[in-house]
Amino acid sequence: MKTAKRYLALDVLRGLTIVAMIAVNNPGSWSYIYAPMRHSEWHGCTPTDLVFPFFLFVVGVSMFFSFSKYGNALNHDSFIRLGKRTLLIFAIGLFLNSFPQWNKDFSHLRIMGVLQRIAIVYGIASLIVLSAKKTWLPYISAVLLLLYWAILFYFGSDDPYSLKGNATLAFDRMILGENHLYRGFGIPFDPEGLLSTLPAIVTALLGYMAGALIRETDKQKIPQRLLVGGIAGIAAGLIWGLVFPINKPLWTSSYVLYSAGWASVVLAVLIWVIDIKSYKKWTSFFVVFGMNPLFIFALSGLWAITLSRIIRFDNGEGKMTNGYSWLYHHVFEPLAGPLNGSLLFALAHVCFFWLIGWILYRKKIFIKV
Repeated sequence: MKTAKRYLALDVLRGLTIVAMIAVNNPGSWSYIYAPMRHSEWHGCTPTDLVFPFFLFVVGVSMFFSFSKYGNALNHDSFIRLGKRTLLIFAIGLFLNSFPQWNKDFSHLRIMGVLQRIAIVYGIASLIVLSAKKTWLPYISAVLLLLYWAILFYFGSDDPYSLKGNATLAFDRMILGENHLYRGFGIPFDPEGLLSTLPAIVTALLGYMAGALIRETDKQKIPQRLLVGGIAGIAAGLIWGLVFPINKPLWTSSYVLYSAGWASVVLAVLIWVIDIKSYKKWTSFFVVFGMNPLFIFALSGLWAITLSRIIRFDNGEGKMTNGYSWLYHHVFEPLAGPLNGSLLFALAHVCFFWLIGWILYRKKIFIKV
C-alpha cells in the first residue's frame, strides 16, 4: 500500500470554495451583484453555481485519503464515526435554520439547507465507498444519475424540468411538508431538497474516484489525468444537457458531470502549480480557510443571521434597520457606490473570517465538523 501523501492543492481548493461560499452568500445588497456572482435563474451555470459542487467534490477527494487510514472498510468503529459526523453537520444546519427562533412556532422551519445536504451526501457516499468495491463506483454513479433522470422525466409534468413541474417538488412536499421548504423561488421549492440530494451523492463519489486516481498515479502524471477526466466530464455534461438541462436547483445529472468536470480541471491546475512546480507562497490565504472549512462556513452563516435578525440600528430617519443593511448603506455604499460597495461588503466578510481562521491556524486549532 502506498503511503498517503498530503497535497497542499487539496487544502487550497477547499479553502477557495469556502472563500467563494462566504463571498456569494454575503453581498451588501442582493439588488447589486456582479453577474458571475449570481446564480442562474433556472437552467444554466454561472461560476457561482460551481461553488457548492466543488465543495462536495473536495469532500469526496478528502474521504478517500481520510478513509485510507482505516483501511477503507465499513466496520463498527467507522460506522459510528461517520454516523456521528453526519448527524453533527445536519444538526448545525438545522440550528442555523432555527436561529434565533427558539421557543417559537417551528411549523414553518426549513428542514434542509447547504449543511444538511453536505451531511446527507457525506453519510450516504461514505457508506457506499466503504461497502462497495472501488471498481463498482463508476457503475453505481451511472445508475444513480440515470435513475434520477428517469424519476424526473417520468414522474414530472409535461414540462418535467420546470420549476413548477419537476418531480422533486412533489416528493419534497410529500416527505418534508410544504411549510418546511425554501421559498426563495416564489413557491415552496427546496434547491437542497431530499430527492435532488440523490445526484449530489454522485458529485462526492466522483471526488472520491479522483482521490483514488491521485493516490495511485505517479505524481507527474496526476494533472494530465485529472485534466483529461475533467474535460471529458464537462463535454459529457454539455452533451447530456441538450436533453437534460444543466440546472443547479434540480442538481441535474448533466450538472453533476459538468460541475465535477470543472472541479477536476481546477484541481489538476492547482496540483501542477502548487505540488509539482512548488509555487506555494500565494496559498497561505486559502489554506487558512481550508483547515477549518465547515466551522468557518457555519460561523459565517451564524454571523449573517445575527447581523440581519438580531442587531438593530437607527437608520438616521427615526426608524430601526437591521445591522446588515445598516453596514451596507452607512459604510460600504458611501465608500464605493451601490455595486462595488456590495462587492466590498462581501470581501470584507471574507477578510473578517480569514482573520478568525488565521488565529485558529496559528494556534493549531482544527475544529472537526
